[in-house]
Amino acid sequence: MGRRDHWEAVYHTKRPHEVSWYQSRAERSIEMIRRAALHRGALILDVGGGASTFAADLRAEGLDNLVVVVDLAAAALRHARHRPGPTAGAPEYVVGDALAVPVASRCAGLWHDRAVFHFLTDPADRERYLAEVRRVVQPGGLVLVATFAPDGPERCSGLPVVRYDPGELQRVFGRDFSLVESGREIHQTPAGGKQAFTYGLLRYEPQG
Repeated sequence: MGRRDHWEAVYHTKRPHEVSWYQSRAERSIEMIRRAALHRGALILDVGGGASTFAADLRAEGLDNLVVVVDLAAAALRHARHRPGPTAGAPEYVVGDALAVPVASRCAGLWHDRAVFHFLTDPADRERYLAEVRRVVQPGGLVLVATFAPDGPERCSGLPVVRYDPGELQRVFGRDFSLVESGREIHQTPAGGKQAFTYGLLRYEPQG
């Protein structure tokens, strides 16, 4: 089964609040974005955002940046589109792959990814992902990535993952990215389990 089919199957068999990564509010991401003082006009790309509340949480906090949510699973995006709330300034939802994001080059002031990058166990896929980050994010823009921490799960949704601490995230992203802030979160799953996450906020500063 391909990656797209896998995630479509997940959202056809579970409701958004039943998946292990569900958050009622994207608390840590919102806090880090607020401290980073992101320009209000900057476009935010939520990669793998699916049915996440992240875009709605931004608006609730008065961060009314344009948000584009990209996800492999059309079923996940349908859940997000039908979430109650005002339609003015609503996010744009796009079916697409983090390895080939269907948006223009240098369009984003912030790339947000909670729980996509750690599924990229093939080094070639990580290189494709990083190439897309460098293509899409404006110089001086931000990249906020959340992955399982070294003491987090080794598998999720039946798939293997790669776990990171902040230093490893910095190393993998490379010299074009500087680590602005990092953090740790113990996420409680809907089933009552606990998962350790690493958050890394990096600034894209291409070295030429």
